[in-house]
Amino acid sequence: MSIKRDVIDLGFRMFGATGLHRLAARYTQGLGAILMLHRVRAAPQVGFAPNGGLEITPDFLDSLLTRLKASGYALVSLDEAVARIRSGAQGQPFVALTFDDGYRDTADVALPILEKHGAPCTVFVTTGFADRTARMWWVEMEEAIAALPSIRIEAAGRLFDLPAATAEQKQAAFEALYWPLRAGEESELLRVTGALADEAGVERVDLVDELCLNWCGLRKLARHPLVAIGAHTLSHPMLAKHHDAFARREIADSKTLIEDELDCAVKHFAYPVGDPGSAGPREFAMARQAGYESAVTTRPGMAFPEHAGHLTALPRLSVNGNHQSLATLDILLSGAPFMLWNRGRKLSVA
Repeated sequence: MSIKRDVIDLGFRMFGATGLHRLAARYTQGLGAILMLHRVRAAPQVGFAPNGGLEITPDFLDSLLTRLKASGYALVSLDEAVARIRSGAQGQPFVALTFDDGYRDTADVALPILEKHGAPCTVFVTTGFADRTARMWWVEMEEAIAALPSIRIEAAGRLFDLPAATAEQKQAAFEALYWPLRAGEESELLRVTGALADEAGVERVDLVDELCLNWCGLRKLARHPLVAIGAHTLSHPMLAKHHDAFARREIADSKTLIEDELDCAVKHFAYPVGDPGSAGPREFAMARQAGYESAVTTRPGMAFPEHAGHLTALPRLSVNGNHQSLATLDILLSGAPFMLWNRGRKLSVA
């Protein structure tokens, strides 16, 4: 992934140096963007932080919202974003904020900043995190590798024997394990991360309890006038890797459970992981059949009027902790990088 990150960084430098994204924005910006965020916390990430891309600082969130308003973006709810996509009306571009998973810091750290700016958001809740029955395997892997001096384990059909004494070695070990495991069967991924967590003495339930809101905290959050609650499955699986009945249950039952627990309407859904290997046309159809008005992926892109026919396959713009830069945000919101990424196509729904 370091090669991919280098290519992305090169692209940002190219747009920044030439300003081509500003010239292209008229054609590539579309109606606006749905932003994807995860964690907002003040703790600095130094050394080994493989999940740092999922985190931004409170100061950056504040600066981001300030820049959006100054640049003429309308900060809208996901309901309003969907209405604008359906109408296809051109005009003031919009930004809709979404937070995945149901982290405690969404309520404790991010929400006061949203209040300052009057910015609505949708929080996508994984019910298994709220009731402590689902696993945050990517955090388990990070915590285990952070604690272990070396990694020796059979995984994904091969033996991994990796040093992990330094931050650099730990990062290399994480990437060596993470990508082949994520590409394979989810049962193997969970087995391996569980074994590493057990070896390192990492308490899986304690991790979820530390990081995520419980139902009581979610009820309080759901009552806030700036917050809408969406569904993010029961157990955070990569849905496309599972059979029909399992995927359908994860999509539909999470909606019902959240509505029952929080006494609120759940209109929107987010696919866990959300890339083409985790959510595709089968899942898009299931989300429609479950009664969602929209569903969001992690496929990068802007919102166009053409998405009106694909409201359960909406793209999002990742606010990535590895690129906490307002200049980078300006480039992304032009839509130009995504048009290149998607090879000139406005839609990525296959």
